[in-house]
Amino acid sequence: MTDSVFSEDELVESIDLEAKRAGGRDGRGHLPNDVWETYSSFANTKGGTILLGVSEDKNGKLVTTGIEDTATVLSQLWDGLNNSQKISVNLISENDITRFSTESGRFVLKIEIPRASRTQRPVFINGNPMTGSYRRENSGDYLYNKEEVKRMLAEQVEDARDARFLENYTLDDICTESLKAYRNRLASLKPDHPFNQSDDLEFLRQLGGWKRDRKTQQEGLTLAGLLMFGKHTSITEVVPHYFLDYRELPTSGTKTEWTDRLTPDGTWSGNLYDFYHLAMQKFSRDLKVPFKLEGSQRADDTPIHQSIREALVNALVHADYSQTTSILAIKAPDYFEFRNPGKMRIPVAQALEGGHSDCRKRSIQKMFSLIGLGEQAGSGVRRVVENWKSQHYRFPELWESDNPETTLMKLRTVSLLPSETLEHLSKQFGQKFTKLREEGRLALATAEIEGFISNERLQQLTRMHPRDITDLFKQLVKEEFLLPSGQGRATTYSLPGTELVDLASSPPGSEHLTPSSGHLGASLGHLDVSLGHLDVSLGHLGASSGHLLEIAQAVRQSKKTAPTQMQEVIIQLCAKGFLTTPDLAKLLDRSADGLRKRFIKPMVDAGTLKRRFPNSPNHESQAYTSKLGEE
Repeated sequence: MTDSVFSEDELVESIDLEAKRAGGRDGRGHLPNDVWETYSSFANTKGGTILLGVSEDKNGKLVTTGIEDTATVLSQLWDGLNNSQKISVNLISENDITRFSTESGRFVLKIEIPRASRTQRPVFINGNPMTGSYRRENSGDYLYNKEEVKRMLAEQVEDARDARFLENYTLDDICTESLKAYRNRLASLKPDHPFNQSDDLEFLRQLGGWKRDRKTQQEGLTLAGLLMFGKHTSITEVVPHYFLDYRELPTSGTKTEWTDRLTPDGTWSGNLYDFYHLAMQKFSRDLKVPFKLEGSQRADDTPIHQSIREALVNALVHADYSQTTSILAIKAPDYFEFRNPGKMRIPVAQALEGGHSDCRKRSIQKMFSLIGLGEQAGSGVRRVVENWKSQHYRFPELWESDNPETTLMKLRTVSLLPSETLEHLSKQFGQKFTKLREEGRLALATAEIEGFISNERLQQLTRMHPRDITDLFKQLVKEEFLLPSGQGRATTYSLPGTELVDLASSPPGSEHLTPSSGHLGASLGHLDVSLGHLDVSLGHLGASSGHLLEIAQAVRQSKKTAPTQMQEVIIQLCAKGFLTTPDLAKLLDRSADGLRKRFIKPMVDAGTLKRRFPNSPNHESQAYTSKLGEE
């Protein structure tokens, strides 16, 4: 434990901080009982800080109250940390505790709780993981449900979650064309590889796709073999929520509309190997390939191709297919996105740094690696970062979300500080913007391009310390450059005039798209009251969704509408707030593509509608308003 003088700066909620008075009945000092719930929640998520001797006033402001008897509090803390019936694992040492003296002669204790490793989670209280495992959301501690706890326990004991033997699953459950295609690729790349001489069963055994149960002497497929080469019907018998989804979005499109889509629809095997190749064909289509020679042969492989390959393989091998969220790969006009179910097994910062590996699907990773796709050195994400930076694009985004548990990587084909973005911000804020330090301009540009900026994102873009970033955001908010939303780690900052983003309730890329979301009908006739049950929520508009339906009713009831009437109805709808193209399509019972081409784009060009992100026409959250006088 170290000693220091307390400063009010410690009261700044930089990332995650929990303040507890810890006064006890006599006011001299006592460890509060609920400190263990917070300890569990911080350890199971991303870590955090507990301040003892600090409380909240009626306005929610942190104030110093202090502790007189720190010896008693510390003794109670160490007794609990070393009692497995109180807390399952002790993660801290004396170096993680700082005692501050205050002007009143009392003390504040600062306890830094690190994130627990995969093999330590769940961190739980009172000897029962099912009833004592907590997670952190906003500034509160909440119990995990039993299914979430079971997943963490499985992650804890299974280094590779795809190696388990599947009883009664045989070569009949394998798509022979997929396995043959894989074998041909290996033979072409490595003609002298010893696996090439094996029959299919032995070949699968060497890959980790076939296994013998030593207790029962039964043989059969492993989960890895089935996922990689299996038939879709067989895969979904074992993994009911398994779903693979590739979407190609149009200009100004959103994730609920697309120009091309690939899902297991019965026309192909539905396994991981074939999905990878079919998706990569679609990703590579229309990509600009510079003319380059390697020896006498043209080299058509670019850093962009390499990054997309690596990101796609990374999503497939790190996915937790037991979860209800699908694999989602997106190709949009100005970004590529890869989402997989399950959070990362290592912290995001370590993944970006490289050199750290803890793969959830090691056998599948080995299968991809053997044919030159992906690697096993923990540098896959780092290689994506370096390739993307070499093209002078924005630093890749890497996010985790808790509900549902997902990991998302987004690769934007946009420069770090586009000239048009700087020009737009200069026009919006005047000389105030040009006088900002470089990091401030970068924060505003990111909020313009990506829809919001957060402490974690600015850490990825700069080398700034989290506390310095917090101070920068306070300045930008005070000077009315940015508006905050959320609390603690979930705090985001958006430009005035754009919708605020709450990471706690709507993390990046977590639109909660389910496998069936793409099959929604356009008709809303079965909704009697509101649009609240639609895939795209309209709750942020602040107006009755029933009123929106009333405005759209005349168009909805008619198959043919005069262009002038359609434009007038769109103007009335968009006067209530920002609406996306899918919002309008569902309200008007028209195709999104037709509305965009015939009405929305011409109305934007004519100045009748205004974009939410005027400098990023292809923004994935693009929406439109007719309130032209408001900035």
